[in-house]
This record gives sequence, structure tokens and C-alpha cells, in this order.
Amino acid sequence: MDPTLLWLFAIALILVGIAGTVLPGVPGVMAVFGGMLLAAWIDDFSRIGWVTLVILGVLTAMAFAADIIGSLLGAKRVGASRLALLGAAVGALAAFPFGFFGLLFGPFLGAVAGELITQQRLDAAARVGLGTWIGLAVGSLAKIALLFAMLGVFLTSYLLG
Repeated sequence: MDPTLLWLFAIALILVGIAGTVLPGVPGVMAVFGGMLLAAWIDDFSRIGWVTLVILGVLTAMAFAADIIGSLLGAKRVGASRLALLGAAVGALAAFPFGFFGLLFGPFLGAVAGELITQQRLDAAARVGLGTWIGLAVGSLAKIALLFAMLGVFLTSYLLG
């Protein structure tokens, strides 16, 4: 296959992935990693070696987990019960296929449901839901920072390799 077409596809994957970190229904960090892996393969791994790919893989996994961990930490910060924390995690995982809106509302609804079951007080459940949302926002910012770290590692390795 023509290397130029492969490079265009790798760059397109990276750009779509960057957009996907903030747009609903568009693949995010996984697409960025896929584009970087394809770019490394096109170049026969001469500039981007296995060490860089492992670092990029770890950053990808961290970015993938940032949303879930952020919502859990946000809920915990406001004194959520164990059932609310479990609800936030289950809500995030169950809503993941629904893209941005799923990740926005799933952890919130799961945390609120878990807290309502535990305390049966709407004010406490709403506070836990709000804490979950704040944690989710912090997790999203962490995901974006990790994405920029991935881009920095990739470009540094490619240009210096």
C-alpha cells in the first residue's frame, strides 16, 4: 500500500481522536493511539520504538480511566456512600456506549441512585451527584492533559529518533 495514504490515515486517526476527546460519539484517545501506532509501523518502528509505544500505551490507559476515576473521586470527596461510588462506576461503564452524554449523565445517575438507596435523602443524593460531575470535569481535564502528553512523547520521539 502507498505510504502516503497510510500517513494520511494515521494523521486522520490522530486528528479524529483529538476531536473525540471533547465531541460526543467520536472515538478519542484510542484513535490517537491507533494513529500513532500506525505511524510507527509505517516507519518500521525506526523512530518510534517499543519503549515509546509502551509509554504511549500507558498514557492511553490512564486517559481512558480518567473519566471513571475522576467521577469516583468527586463522589468520594463529598462523602458518598460505597453504594453511590459503585453506582457512579457502574453508571459510567453502562453509559460509555452512549458517548459524551452517556459519560456526562451515567456516573451522575448511578451515584444519585446509589445514595438514594443508602440514605433515602434527595439532598444528599443531589450533593453526591454534583460531586460526581465535578470529578468528571476534573477527569476530563486530566484526559486532555494526558492526550497532550501523548502528542509530546510521540513528536519528541519521532523528531529525535
